[in-house]
Amino acid sequence: MAKKILITETVLRDAHQSLIATRMSTEDMLPILEKLDKVGFYSLECWGGATFDSCLRFLNEDPWERLRIIRKHCPNTKLQMLFRGQNMLGYRHYADDVLEYFVQRSVANGIDIIRIFDALNDIKNLQVAIKAAKKEKAHAQVAISYTTGPVFTTDYYVEYAKRIADAGADSICIKDMAALLTPYETERLVKAIKSAVDLPLQLHTHYTSGLASMCLLKGIESGADVIDTAMSPLALGTSHAPTESMVAALKDTEYDTGLDLVQLSEIRDYFMKLRQKYISSGLLDPKMLAVDANALIYQVPGGMLSNLLSQLKQAGKEDKLTEVLQEVPRVRKDAGYPPLVTPTSQIVGTQAVYNVITGERYKMCTNEFKGLVAGKYGTTPMPIDPEFRKRIIGDEPAITCRPADLLEPELDKLREEAAQWIEQEEDVLSYAQFPKVAVDFFEKRKNKKYGIDEKHFDKENLIHPV
Repeated sequence: MAKKILITETVLRDAHQSLIATRMSTEDMLPILEKLDKVGFYSLECWGGATFDSCLRFLNEDPWERLRIIRKHCPNTKLQMLFRGQNMLGYRHYADDVLEYFVQRSVANGIDIIRIFDALNDIKNLQVAIKAAKKEKAHAQVAISYTTGPVFTTDYYVEYAKRIADAGADSICIKDMAALLTPYETERLVKAIKSAVDLPLQLHTHYTSGLASMCLLKGIESGADVIDTAMSPLALGTSHAPTESMVAALKDTEYDTGLDLVQLSEIRDYFMKLRQKYISSGLLDPKMLAVDANALIYQVPGGMLSNLLSQLKQAGKEDKLTEVLQEVPRVRKDAGYPPLVTPTSQIVGTQAVYNVITGERYKMCTNEFKGLVAGKYGTTPMPIDPEFRKRIIGDEPAITCRPADLLEPELDKLREEAAQWIEQEEDVLSYAQFPKVAVDFFEKRKNKKYGIDEKHFDKENLIHPV
């Protein structure tokens, strides 16, 4: 029986997060939005992940304004975001009232599909987000953070998929952020999950190790329903398989996407010019475009790789990249084998950088690494050695409950703290996640030092495709 494969286009979020540290501006997106909307993609992944932080911190943009602009120019395509469960888009756990309000405002401003994941695959950290998304009539997709290690068997992933289904998810995504999947492992995993759980399955992998297109093809043949790809000028390397190539590969088969290669070619032309601009400005480092099968050894996701390189450049230690990459798996093992995805990728990566630069392992530990070891982010896939825990956090007791259960409601307090800067109700959520960065942005906004050419449109009549 013919099965049309659906495509989520990532060029507006994960592609540039992986290749240029999330620096694509709304101004760069604006000219191509209407063409992207006409292609017939299943969804456009355009928000969440690191885009929120990057808008405020580096681009002097309001992320909420970006979302509303994309919604206005893409009325026919579902808009999708990446959401880190109880971390939302920040780097700590937030109280449930803040999380619920964030989901409500995200949907009100234009989001249709919320891809929710937890860095530790701890279902406790996802339940409130799933319920909040469903309450707002959004599609709640839960992503499995894929990784390898002693505990991460097919049975492990099948059991987690069952827990996801029981929690009320509308679909499941295998999120291979570090490009660790191989084609035949993809086949085994997709078949096993599809046999165990009656939910649509989406496949997300990166090109870092050079295997992404093969993994997607084997996944499709094994029952995957939707795949993530990126327009070719911002594909490959640490990004994704090229959209046009996958469309061509499936054309005139039972999996034909129905998308038009001529239409995609026009969009490619636009992004090719942007790519040249990013290379000329130094934003796009050609190293990020190379295939590196070492990803299968170091288990480092694309966005993390570009951030590690950036950290080392700032410290004048770019020559230490190989040492840091070798240290990452060791730190990960010590910390209970967390999958490397935000925020654990940053936590483990930064600790690896410290271990290498100081010349002594764990001589200096970040507060975040201490928090990870203490259980403040949830239960790690493998138990942490008690002696190692004591070395890192001393006699501080480990947390075994859902970390957010220890948090008091905080929305009202945050509103009071941010009252002098609030110009729209969403501002409190920007402040909640990035207090200092948001305040810097609010000050600039107050002084009229920022702007996108488009300011006037109806916020109340945002269109959601069905």
